[in-house]
Amino acid sequence: MNERQVSGQRVGIAMLADYPERIDVRSPAEFARDHIPGALNHPVLGDLERSRIGTLYASSPFEARRMGAALVARNIARTLESALCDKSREWRPLVYCWRGGQRSRALVHVLNEIGWRARQLDGGYRAYRRDVVARLASLPERFDYVVICGLTGSGKSRLLSALATAGAQTLDLEGLARHRGSLLGDWPNAPQPSQKWFESCLLASLEAFHSDRPVFVESESRRIGALQLPDLLLSHMHRGRRLTLVTPLEQRVQLLKQDYGHLVGDAVRFRERLAPLAPLYGKAALARWEALAASNDWDTLVVELLERHYDPMYSRSLGRFAPADDAMCQVEVRDVSAEGFSTLARELLSGFEARELLTTSAS
Repeated sequence: MNERQVSGQRVGIAMLADYPERIDVRSPAEFARDHIPGALNHPVLGDLERSRIGTLYASSPFEARRMGAALVARNIARTLESALCDKSREWRPLVYCWRGGQRSRALVHVLNEIGWRARQLDGGYRAYRRDVVARLASLPERFDYVVICGLTGSGKSRLLSALATAGAQTLDLEGLARHRGSLLGDWPNAPQPSQKWFESCLLASLEAFHSDRPVFVESESRRIGALQLPDLLLSHMHRGRRLTLVTPLEQRVQLLKQDYGHLVGDAVRFRERLAPLAPLYGKAALARWEALAASNDWDTLVVELLERHYDPMYSRSLGRFAPADDAMCQVEVRDVSAEGFSTLARELLSGFEARELLTTSAS
């Protein structure tokens, strides 16, 4: 670290990587919406406390500062006696609040008085957020993408996971978004993150990649549930090599029953998820699908949903971008077991590595 880049106790966003231990002193609600990856939340003002101080400040700034100082002091004391009680003398955390103001400055002052080398992030979370937006507008173009395509239930997510296990660089967008990207794609008991936290995690994933190796990613539309992909990432995915899985219908049905096991047997919840399809297919179609769910005829139901809704929709989506013929590859999937996808992943990765080696030698 170049100490000349440190102005007093303040550090710029460019030096973030030099401080892996980070403390977010904002309120729990602020922290939950988004925070710097790896940061721990030790608020100097809780949610209700922050609200009370803000309300009081409108009528009496002096009283607000007096009350706020007392609350901050008590909260810092509790943090020192609990979460920070085992930190060594060499500990050097980076502390930030909303904009690098009084909340983070208060904790940094106390930590440095004790003897730790704490630093305050200049500009706070706002500076970090601006950096995330700026980097997502440039970083995705550094990589070559291999886009795993295929009709719903083809095993794209399973192959992506197997590729990661085999050592490939993989970008799991659905994992980051906590959503499978379809009408029924909600994860059970796992709400989607905020758009900002999704982007923070996405940037952290991209930063871990090497530009000399391909990045495998599942084909996605612009939105994954309620979250939106950055424009630059989506456009470069559309330009990437396409790896299309061709999986028999019977096996697709079985994979989907496993993926959506939390809905199988829950006809009421299933009906709620299908409600948005009424304007597209009519009440009669929805009534039939609800009856199939109620009678536990899930195989017939899944086949009908695939043939009438998912397959045509996915085909239209893929038609929006068409890479050159030499950027397309079809792979037949016969074994949909975990071992089958592991074997396929190793074979594909070996083939891609061989192709990259030949390309490099030829150039």
